[in-house]
Amino acid sequence: MQDESNANNLDILWGAEEIARVINRTPRQTHHLLHRGAITAAKKVGGRWCADRNGLRRQFSDGDAR
Repeated sequence: MQDESNANNLDILWGAEEIARVINRTPRQTHHLLHRGAITAAKKVGGRWCADRNGLRRQFSDGDAR
């Protein structure tokens, strides 16, 4: 049961465009930030950017984004 609830709690965003919508930036700005390593909640998996929605919220609400 607990494994099932953990799987439902995963809120992964796939693709720079989806990440851009969440952080309220253009896809171009987001690509730049991703390639610079400024979005620490994101990483590349299989050639595609992904990010944890909660990690993005923490990073951007703490003013940690550069």
